[in-house]
Amino acid sequence: MSKLNNAKEILRDLGVPDQYNSDLMRNTFLALLDLNYESSWGNATNVNLMRPHDILNYLKEKLGVRYAENSREALRKEVIKVFEQAHIALRNTDDLSRPTNSPKTNYSISDEALMVIQSYGTPNYESLLEDFKNNFVTLSEQYAKKRNLHKIPLIIDGKEFMLSSGSHNQLQVDIINEFAPRFAHGAKLLYIGDTEDKYIYVDTETLESIGIPISEDDKLQLPDVVLYNAEKNWLYLVEAVTTHGPIDQKRINDLEVMFQNCPAYKIYVTAFPDRATFRKYAVDIAWETEVWLSVDPDHMIHFNGDKFMGPYPQGMNL
Repeated sequence: MSKLNNAKEILRDLGVPDQYNSDLMRNTFLALLDLNYESSWGNATNVNLMRPHDILNYLKEKLGVRYAENSREALRKEVIKVFEQAHIALRNTDDLSRPTNSPKTNYSISDEALMVIQSYGTPNYESLLEDFKNNFVTLSEQYAKKRNLHKIPLIIDGKEFMLSSGSHNQLQVDIINEFAPRFAHGAKLLYIGDTEDKYIYVDTETLESIGIPISEDDKLQLPDVVLYNAEKNWLYLVEAVTTHGPIDQKRINDLEVMFQNCPAYKIYVTAFPDRATFRKYAVDIAWETEVWLSVDPDHMIHFNGDKFMGPYPQGMNL
C-alpha cells in the first residue's frame, strides 16, 4: 500500500533503522496519528493517548489488520521503544509522574515529529525534517529533564540515586528512610530495585560474603529491599506491596531455597503504604513474618504470638 510505503520513508527520514521498520511499526505509526490508508498526511494528529491495547484495537477496527494480543510485547520492545528513542513518540504526556508499568501508560506522537509528518509531500518537508534532526539531542534532553522532575531521590552512603516515579518506588524509599532507622537500626542496605532499573543499587561484595551471589539472571528474584545487620547477623528481606502480593508461605519457601547458602538469620517483612492496601492482602500473609505500614511508621504488626521483631530459625531463643 502506498500509505505504508510513505510511512516507511518518513520513519526512515526520522531516524528509524531499517531493521525495525516493519509492517507492525508502520501500522502503529498510522494508529498514533489517527490515520487510515486513505487519509492525507496533513490530517495527522497527536491528540490520541494510546495504550498498547488501544493501538492493537485501532489496527483491527480502523485498518482491518489483526495482531494477536501476545503481540503487545513486540509492540513495546520493537516499535514503541524505538519511537521513544527517536523522539517520534512520547510516554504519558498527560501525567509524567505515572510509572512505566502502570496499566494506564500511554503513548502519543511528539509535537516536533508531528510537524514533519504533516508536511510530508509539501515543499516544507525537507526543511522541517532538517530542523527536527538538528534539534534531536536538545529535544531528548528537554524531555528527560521534565521526567526527572518527577523522579524520587534516595540518598545511599552520601550518594544520590533517582528512582523512577510511582507508588511502589516511593514505598521502597520509605522502607529505607523510615522503617530501617526505627526497626532495623544498624542494618546496611544491600539491595534495592527500581521499576525501570532492577539493579539500581546492589552491594554485590557484601551479598556474596554472606552466601548470596548476584547475577543478571532474572530467575534470581530478590525481595524489593534487602538490609543486613552484621553485628546480629540478621538479614531483613522486605517486600514493598502496592499492587502485588505480600510475603506468603510460598514466597518464604522460594526465598529459603534462594538463600540456602546464607547463614544469616532471616526476618521477613511485608511493607504496605496504608491500611487499605494491608487489608486487601492480610489473609495471604504468612505467620512468623512482620508487617509495616508507611502511613504509621512507628508501629509494627507482628504475625506471630510468641515474641517481637526477630528471625525465626529452629531452636533459636531470642
